[in-house]
Amino acid sequence: EYIKITECPRDAMQGIKQFIPTEKKIAYINKLLKVGYYAIDFGSFVSHDIIPQMEDTAKVIEGLDLGNTSSKLIAIIANERGALDACTFPQIDCLGFPFSVSETFQKRNANSTILESVERVKKIKELCDKNKKELIIYISMGFGNPYGDLYNPQIVEQWVSTLSQFDLCTFMLSDTVGVAEPNIIKYLFSTLIPAFPNLEI
Repeated sequence: EYIKITECPRDAMQGIKQFIPTEKKIAYINKLLKVGYYAIDFGSFVSHDIIPQMEDTAKVIEGLDLGNTSSKLIAIIANERGALDACTFPQIDCLGFPFSVSETFQKRNANSTILESVERVKKIKELCDKNKKELIIYISMGFGNPYGDLYNPQIVEQWVSTLSQFDLCTFMLSDTVGVAEPNIIKYLFSTLIPAFPNLEI
């Protein structure tokens, strides 16, 4: 029994308005690569208009020291175009797709409805298979929804079940907005793990 720990500097960086110099990003991520995390969620191939902080992801990749690390690299994408860009880099092991169980947040975050995002996941998975990348699904708003959309743990289970049919293996339950509480965390993990024994939750 063991736990895989993924560190996510990308999520912290993208929320900072002042542009962080590429050299500083490279230096910081190179330090993280020495720690021994299972994976580093380091960058994004989402529109620069939406996430300007990550516009230098391609340059960051070229500066990373991957010779002495066991950590995998994860890049976030929100559509097929981003997936195609990310797939051109052999250094990237996994693509992460943010799939929100909140209709409101999915439209804001990925400019698509939940049902449209299901189709995106299907097409992106085909690209990943073709390019030998793993597709990871981030279940955002996984522990609650501040936008007023219907939320309950069964909705999370429903979408994990639907998406797992595309031969996906890894689902990361994501708080996103800081509403997770111990009881809902315990309930979701203790429910989903036995319900989907072939998945990594």
